[in-house]
Amino acid sequence: MRITAVLSRGPRHPFTLETVELDAPRPDEILVRITASGLCHTDLAVRSLAPEGANPLVLGHEGAGVVEEVGREVRGVAPGDRVLLSYRRCGACPNCRDGRPAYCAGMLALNNGGTRPDGSTTLRQGDTPLVGSFFGQSSFASHVLTTVDNTVVVGRETDLGTLAPLGCGVQTGAGAVLNVLRPEPGATLAIFGMGSVGLSALLAARTAGVARVLAVDLLPERRELALALGAELALDPGALEAGTELADAVRGLLDGGPDHALDTTGNPEVIAQGVKALAARGTLVVVGLGPNELTLDVQDLMYGGKSLRGCVEGDSVPERFIPELLELHADGRFPVERLVTRYRFEDINQAVADQLAGRVVKPVLTW
Repeated sequence: MRITAVLSRGPRHPFTLETVELDAPRPDEILVRITASGLCHTDLAVRSLAPEGANPLVLGHEGAGVVEEVGREVRGVAPGDRVLLSYRRCGACPNCRDGRPAYCAGMLALNNGGTRPDGSTTLRQGDTPLVGSFFGQSSFASHVLTTVDNTVVVGRETDLGTLAPLGCGVQTGAGAVLNVLRPEPGATLAIFGMGSVGLSALLAARTAGVARVLAVDLLPERRELALALGAELALDPGALEAGTELADAVRGLLDGGPDHALDTTGNPEVIAQGVKALAARGTLVVVGLGPNELTLDVQDLMYGGKSLRGCVEGDSVPERFIPELLELHADGRFPVERLVTRYRFEDINQAVADQLAGRVVKPVLTW
């Protein structure tokens, strides 16, 4: 079928809306009409790595929409269902069987391979196959093909234009707190980087009864929003006095260091300082993409009984965790709408510019 998709032809080219062809759904596939999709830094990171001259990409992995058709093997999803889309997993590897699908052995191939698992493409333009199936969806399009494992049916009252980002960025930040750190009421938490992931973590921390949250960010607008959303303290790491380490400033504000910390920046220096700032037996969780190597003080890690661990997609099982977040939102305890700014898909390049400049937290593109 003919659809409209947002194409990326390389990091030096603007996104363009173009007509492309989408396959009919196979027996195990679901055709979804997209109404909204979050714009995530991961989309831009993947776009930046595409070599010039490669086949165009269709990105997008925080899709939301309405099911139009299902293959004959699909169960639990029906035409007319409203859905939020998330990441794919195989369902058969040890981690999937153990209830940890975010660490699926096939995670990279299924979500970043650019094709179906069998190597076929779902999208083409004329004789040119397009790189798609991003996170099993490529939701920068009017219609997408998904599968049961990355499609979450939600209620008809769900505001898809607000809640589309739950499929990745929001569940990453919220899950890092609720599923991994699991802070006790009265605990303290430092969050490094107050973009959509960090602010989602802050919202989750408030639902868990965390006593004090320190928001660390270079942008005054992000720090102000964090304070408005419930952070007790905010720190500008760019305003530290000469000779003052970030770790020392954090420990000073949180009476010896936080019990828990979250890094969304992916900056090795920030991660190292975050670990150093932790109170004894504290844990720092890393969710940000960045350089592959960092240097840590092993003695501090060992004698402080500290922990450093990674986290993918909030350690979540989307079909369970997304409804939990929707319930918190319905109760008024998870006001994710405070993070969202809506744009028309036609204005995607403005949305990208505003996000990169820090003028908005979470752009959501709508048809």
